[in-house]
Order: sequence, then structure tokens, then C-alpha cells
Amino acid sequence: MSEAEALLVAEIERQGFAFAHGAELRAVIERHGTLADWDRFAASWDALGLDTYMADGGRYRKRRHAVYAVTPNDPEARRAPHQPHYQSRDYNPLHGGIERWFEPIAPAAGEGDSMVAILRTCRALFERLSPTRAWHIEVHQFRIEARPGEPGQPTPEGMHRDGVDFVLVLLVRRQNVRSGVTSIRAPDGRTLGSFTLAEPMDAALVNDLRVMHGVTAVEPVDPTQPASRDVLVVTFRQAP
Repeated sequence: MSEAEALLVAEIERQGFAFAHGAELRAVIERHGTLADWDRFAASWDALGLDTYMADGGRYRKRRHAVYAVTPNDPEARRAPHQPHYQSRDYNPLHGGIERWFEPIAPAAGEGDSMVAILRTCRALFERLSPTRAWHIEVHQFRIEARPGEPGQPTPEGMHRDGVDFVLVLLVRRQNVRSGVTSIRAPDGRTLGSFTLAEPMDAALVNDLRVMHGVTAVEPVDPTQPASRDVLVVTFRQAP
């Protein structure tokens, strides 16, 4: 394990989360694979489908979804058959309690070099924090769009936990948006830290068992131009 990886693990262990700048995280990820297809990977956000489950009636969120499985004797995360995303209302009172079916992540993105390297990195970090070696992994591509008078809500449910063990939120691209501050809070509501994912591969790594997280709305800088925030969210939950 590199010094940068050890520092990230120590931060998560100490306070329940870590923020990583893009150059730092890129170096960590490249220890576990290649990002040679990154430009094509990032471009796949241009083909996301509308999230039709928005309880607030918003049409500002687009997404795709995929599920992977890790078993103790397999060095790779293997893609599972397409299935719904489900959260209980205990964790997501706005959108929980129902099965939500989203368009699957396209194979070129879901099985390409960048995704493989990111999943390997998550596993290397999270398994230093947990004895678990069998994981249920969900991956979400999100695009949050902002328009004049209609800010985009990355977390419309507010401060929350996802009901998993660990979460990676990795910025892919920001275009013509301001704000979008990621905040981490203790269960009693105390703010523990905040960070704006501003550059590609800026990231938040979260122990979801210990802390809550949320992101403020994004607004367009130039109201005459398209405005969006693209992120990859990866969740690791102990497999039964």
C-alpha cells in the first residue's frame, strides 16, 4: 500500500471520511489499473437517461446504474445481472421504499479500464477498514443539470446515509456550475467537514456506518449556457 493510500485509510478510520484531490486520487487509482479510456468514460455521461422517480417532480437528474459482486477468492469485481436500486425509507425518506429501475451503465463504461481501476481501488481501501471480503457493489452515474431559476439538487433527500458500508463520490466533470459543496455530519448533526468537488477525480470517501453526507444545490454561472455536474458514486455493502 502506498503512502497516499495509507493516509486515506487513516483519515477514514480516524474521522469516518476523507476528501481527496484529483491529482492525489489519480495517482492512487493508477496503482491499481489504467485510466487510458478516461476521456471515453467521461463522455459516457452524455448518454444518461432521465431519472423518472424524482419525488419532487424535478427533471434535473439523469443517471445509469450497475451492480457488481466481489467474492473472497476473485481478484476482480464481476458485473451482476441488471437489477433495481432499492433503499428503505429509513435511509431515503424521499425516494425509498420502492424498487427503482434505471438504465444500465453501458458495457464500454461499465467494463472499461477506468471502471475496473476505480473498483479495484475502492476494494483495496475499504478492505483495509473492514474484514469483509465479499461485497455487494452498486455504481451510479449521475448528471445533475442546473437551469436559471431551477437549481440542480445532487442530494434532494438532504443529509443522509445510504444504508451501506462505504461510499465513494468521484467528480467526473463540472460544466458552468457554482456551489455543490459536499458536507459530512456526525449522527448528532455536527458538521465534521466540507469540500467542493471542483476538478476531475476530486472525491469524497465515506464510512456510511459512521457519518452522513449531503451536497448543496448547483446553479449555472452563465444562465445562457448548459450547466451540469457529473459524478460517479460507488457503494460497497457487505454481501450476505
